[in-house]
Amino acid sequence: MSDVPSSCLIRPAELALRPACARGCRLRIGPSRQNVLVVPGYQGSGPTHWQTWLEAQLPCTRRADDIDWYRPVLADWVVSLLRTIDRAAEPLWIVAHSFGCLASVAAIARRRDKIAGAMLVAPADPERFTPTGLRPADSSPEESLAAVMPQTLLGIECSVVASRNDPWMAPDVSALWAARWGAKFTNIGAAGHINVDSGFGPWPQGLRFLEDLQQQGGFGRARCWN
Repeated sequence: MSDVPSSCLIRPAELALRPACARGCRLRIGPSRQNVLVVPGYQGSGPTHWQTWLEAQLPCTRRADDIDWYRPVLADWVVSLLRTIDRAAEPLWIVAHSFGCLASVAAIARRRDKIAGAMLVAPADPERFTPTGLRPADSSPEESLAAVMPQTLLGIECSVVASRNDPWMAPDVSALWAARWGAKFTNIGAAGHINVDSGFGPWPQGLRFLEDLQQQGGFGRARCWN
């Protein structure tokens, strides 16, 4: 008996309804069947957060684990993400929030061939952190994470979704990082940090953003990761 959820498998009857395909082409898998890794930010994403809601909408989704959400140490988060990414048999999609975006970008830069694409929502400003955690108010800018973050194109399908009144990153700074990473930039207006505090529990718009990005990204696979 297969341990793969039946909702993530393409059945023979479905194949029969698909147009004939030229030799060597691959079947395009719908967005809901593509493998997604959810990466919360500092202090995690609780049961009413949009990331938790998103996990319930997409059957082939799992949350990053083995991370201390209350200790935003970039190197530790990246090591954990790399372990998860390396366990995936096929390229996967990342949906990250806040500090999770910074850790995800750092991991993507090391595993481009294992990532199909990424949706980075309300990235935290690297200037707000040091390599060991939150940046003290009396520290110098040279101590921030900005100098160690990837500064070049990520080379994957990528989008940054930002807010014009995000307390963790000004929109012009978000746009600057998006340009450096080669990501599509979307400002959704006055949405705070795009979290529970700013009213983002169920977030159908976010799901549509992800589905649109996946459609642009091409081919997925018919079997969930395990």
